[in-house]
Amino acid sequence: MSERRNSGLFEVAKTVLFGALGIRRRSDHERETQALKPVHLIVAGLVFAALFVLTLVLVVRIVTS
Repeated sequence: MSERRNSGLFEVAKTVLFGALGIRRRSDHERETQALKPVHLIVAGLVFAALFVLTLVLVVRIVTS
C-alpha cells in the first residue's frame, strides 16, 4: 500500500480545472491519483461547479439587464 502525500490546495484546484477542461496527460492522471484524496477532489469539484453556475447566472443577468 503506498502512502499518500498531503496535497496542497493548488494541486487539487489544478487537477479539477484541468479535468473539467479535459487537458490532462495520462502520466499526470496516474501520478496524481496516487497523491490526491478523493474527498478533496469531490469537494473541489463541487465548489468549482457552484462557482461556474454562479458565474453563468451573473453573466446572463448582466447581459439581459
